[in-house]
Amino acid sequence: MGETLSLGQPAFNRSIRVEARPERVSSDAGFLLGAEALHASGIIDALSEQLHDPRRQDRVDYSLATLLRAFVLMIAQGWGDQSDAERLRADPLLAMATSEARGQAAAGQALASQPTFARLLDLLARGENQALINKAPMTLAGQRLRAANGGRRVRRLTIDIDGLPLLAHGEQPGSAPNGHVGERVHYPLVASCAETGDLLGARLRVGNAGPADGIATWLTELIAQARAELADDIQIRLDAGFCDGATLDALEAEGVGYVVRLKTNQRLEQHFAPHRSRGPGRPAESPREWTRETRYAADSWGHARRVVMVIQEHPAELFRNGFFIVTNLPLSRYSGDDVLAHYRRRGKAEAHMGELKSLIGESLPCTTTKRCETETEAAFARNQVLLSLRVLAYQLMHTLRVPMEQHTGHGWSLRRLRERVLKAAARLQRSGSQLVVILEHRAADDWQRLWQRLHHSPPAPG
Repeated sequence: MGETLSLGQPAFNRSIRVEARPERVSSDAGFLLGAEALHASGIIDALSEQLHDPRRQDRVDYSLATLLRAFVLMIAQGWGDQSDAERLRADPLLAMATSEARGQAAAGQALASQPTFARLLDLLARGENQALINKAPMTLAGQRLRAANGGRRVRRLTIDIDGLPLLAHGEQPGSAPNGHVGERVHYPLVASCAETGDLLGARLRVGNAGPADGIATWLTELIAQARAELADDIQIRLDAGFCDGATLDALEAEGVGYVVRLKTNQRLEQHFAPHRSRGPGRPAESPREWTRETRYAADSWGHARRVVMVIQEHPAELFRNGFFIVTNLPLSRYSGDDVLAHYRRRGKAEAHMGELKSLIGESLPCTTTKRCETETEAAFARNQVLLSLRVLAYQLMHTLRVPMEQHTGHGWSLRRLRERVLKAAARLQRSGSQLVVILEHRAADDWQRLWQRLHHSPPAPG
């Protein structure tokens, strides 16, 4: 059965002895829950059928489906570095979760090596393969939302888009100093839905990109897929920095409603000037806020647009504060207060992107800097694929989080889900022709709840 290795005895209690034995144990029972959610969605099998695999199939040890499933599950469980593959090679639950074999043979397959996963990124970064991987998070989100809506697309959905700086180590291809962040970063755009918590996709950009650089082109692709998979009525919500004419023109050309905060400037201040003074009389006993309508045309806009002026008054301050929101939502259906309430919901989107950054990864892998232009482009493409796989792993975790929230009646952070449910210890035992996974008892209640929810409410087929 292998060698037992004595690791020592703690000084506080000499009756305790720590040993390492070659038993079939794992600290990541959540591999099985993640694999069950992926199986129910069918997304990995669908991707592997569409992806172009140039490898000679008679020499392939690991199929694309096996490698993709393993990569996404490892990221979701917190093993986001490719070098972690070596530490997980003998994990029996990861073997069962990713293997295409059935029966007891599933537990005997070793995980692919780190170089194999590196070659997988090269393969996925090529041409149409990259486009398919980039669309995968929204496909999984669409399945979840349709399942929650009786198999139908939702009536209306708002997509939030914002930049998410990711720290760079050294002079990585595509990274650059960013004056706003004060660090050398990559500066991808991330699309999410604040109200539902779903992450829909990400587009990698160079670190010194302006806030709105590249967004107009990406919006066209994003909106087309969202209409096909999520809802007929798509709206877009953006923060200040995305209010340039090209972005707003692109949204209007797509027939999409938008709500975008404006950066304050001298001309907008002139609109606000009549409202700045609090006026005579006693101040209000509590802070107040209200809206006014105006028309405004920035220099980059081709025409004036509807702008909602938000006026804020505090009893302790002599002058009022305010900010502006540009929108094309009709006044007949959305009052100024409605537009303000709609914009403020985007705060949840920032929290979800914070979860992505803290749990899935705050940076992209290091890459040698002295490369030719072709190799630099290839490295950037690999990082784009890795970013999309991370968003897919987030979306997988969110698919597991939602049933836990529904069952318990309160919110769950992804960190709590991982530490309390997914990072459960388990031991594998063979019993006749079956493989029995013995889960640590403290996780039993949460697993039972989640397992029932997964089976009673499977994602709708794509």
